[in-house]
Amino acid sequence: MKVSRRTFLKTGLAGTALLATGNVAQAEVLATEAKKAPKANPFHISCAGYTFARFDLETALKTLKRCDVHYLCIKDFHLPLDATDAQIAAFHKKCAEYDVTGYGVGPIYMKTEAEVDRAFAYARRVGVKVLVGVPNYEILPYVDKVIKNYPEIYYAIHLHGPDLPIFQDASVIWEKIKDLDPRFGMCLDIGHDFRNGADPVADMKKYHSRIFDMHIKDETAPDKSGRCMEIGRGKIDFPGLVKMMRKVNYTGMCSLEFEKDMKDPFMGIAESYGYLRAVCDLV
Repeated sequence: MKVSRRTFLKTGLAGTALLATGNVAQAEVLATEAKKAPKANPFHISCAGYTFARFDLETALKTLKRCDVHYLCIKDFHLPLDATDAQIAAFHKKCAEYDVTGYGVGPIYMKTEAEVDRAFAYARRVGVKVLVGVPNYEILPYVDKVIKNYPEIYYAIHLHGPDLPIFQDASVIWEKIKDLDPRFGMCLDIGHDFRNGADPVADMKKYHSRIFDMHIKDETAPDKSGRCMEIGRGKIDFPGLVKMMRKVNYTGMCSLEFEKDMKDPFMGIAESYGYLRAVCDLV
């Protein structure tokens, strides 16, 4: 039975988010599933602090509250690496006012052993379990040594696609860390992975045992020309990704890192969360 656009819209936010992308054909197919109970997801929808690089913490928290998002990966422009214990306590108190928890820190770039030490000490003082880092290749053995002194922390290398000469996609990170401490893994940035010609769905399947965090976004093309778009408007297979995350029981965070319209990202943020939730409900 063909489902009309009006009927699908009656299913609520999920239909609205999918139709907003212009993908009416996919929306009508998924509409037949709209009345079924949403499937349980092992992962959590969250936010990467870089999304709010041009805004203060309170603006970020107000936005997350309106989007019903409760987890934030902390960037150092909101909580400096040299923050005092009092500043850290005040930061967590402010987040709690908006029902948001800072679950991780980073990405933090590390070129020296001193910077590695500083980053790990910062993560411990902030009280998070995930440290997203971008270490130079030559200090990987030192990171592997230091991580053993922080049994509560998982170290997730952030990949950067074709824009940087290191850690371009998940396969590169895997080759560098597969023989290191089991808490040495990756932050799978699906947008940059895709822009380097990789398949984020296949990489989730291959490397899920070492994926400790995710940055999610959509992209216009699977190469360096690709640009960040609202989730659902680009080329990444989000239904396939959600299904794969369930299949491998990925229990970490899916943090939106919205890098479009950085001066006014709010409509794109809301649309991206709406589409992602629609996919989670309907596939």
